[in-house]
Amino acid sequence: MLHSSLFWKKHFEHNITKQRVDWNQPPHITQFEKENILYSLKAWQLGETSDGKHLLAAATKYAARINDPVYPEAVKLFIKEEQKHGNNLGKYIDQLGEKRMKKDWGDTLFRKIRYLNTSMELWTITVIIVESAAQVFYQALHDATSCALLKEICTDILIDEAHHIKFQNERMFMIFQQKKFYNKAISIGLYALLFFLTIHAIWFGHGKALQAGKVSKKDFMRQMYYKFFKSMQFLHAPHADEQRAFEYKEARVLF
Repeated sequence: MLHSSLFWKKHFEHNITKQRVDWNQPPHITQFEKENILYSLKAWQLGETSDGKHLLAAATKYAARINDPVYPEAVKLFIKEEQKHGNNLGKYIDQLGEKRMKKDWGDTLFRKIRYLNTSMELWTITVIIVESAAQVFYQALHDATSCALLKEICTDILIDEAHHIKFQNERMFMIFQQKKFYNKAISIGLYALLFFLTIHAIWFGHGKALQAGKVSKKDFMRQMYYKFFKSMQFLHAPHADEQRAFEYKEARVLF
């Protein structure tokens, strides 16, 4: 079933109170593990630190058009949750005695694209694709080291991301259903192109860390195509009641 903006606002308000990371434990990571993941760890940390003002502006404009004043409040809390991820990753980098990254080509590229975008539709499909990739990346990061602290940070992110994708898929469904038939067909083609370009950029930048977590290029592409097609299938459900057929479970994390 589809959930209201008020439901998601209450969900994010409750979820932000959850403390799943024990910061009393020090980081334990080998030099070999660090060499494999440090660049990607820093780059994803940077990507999680956006202030979200452009997304919030698009959400506010969209909400005014559909008369849903609670939606921007839910989006604001969603952004806050993403920033929590960035703060946790940054704190971990600090504890390793490493410097946080201030600039990265991938982050710069995505930020430029986001800043030029005022469409809620493009924002939403982009977030779905990136958050789907984040699920694969943080699972790989979880599995790439024996560090209990990093595993807890990744587990916390993975739990949040499962709900983030459901939040975005539901909004994408609402936006998509307002389109006429031919516009839907064109949009699917554009979504697929954006998806194809994004996942190859992510592999190019973070293949080393993904492989450290035993995710090969073939595995990454397979998982990403599965996630993308599930989101596209969600868009084509005939009516809201059929959303019950799609189960969204908290991320599976192997210990």
